[in-house]
Amino acid sequence: MAQCEVCGNDYRMSFEIHAAGSVHTFDSIECAAQRMAPICEHCNCRILGHGLETEEGQFFCCAHCARMMGQPQLVDHA
Repeated sequence: MAQCEVCGNDYRMSFEIHAAGSVHTFDSIECAAQRMAPICEHCNCRILGHGLETEEGQFFCCAHCARMMGQPQLVDHA
């Protein structure tokens, strides 16, 4: 068993995520999202879908939030 790095639960069905040269251990998708998902610069929601990113590394959940923060060049793809 391995311990979740977010909640500390020692769970027999924990899993690892390998990202950016690091290994993370979680007991649920919820805990993984809390640790790994970026946060929108405008509305502060967790970005669980595609989202948008500026060249400077700012993340937005949608083009509306990007526009509200002065990034009109970012558009949603529909």
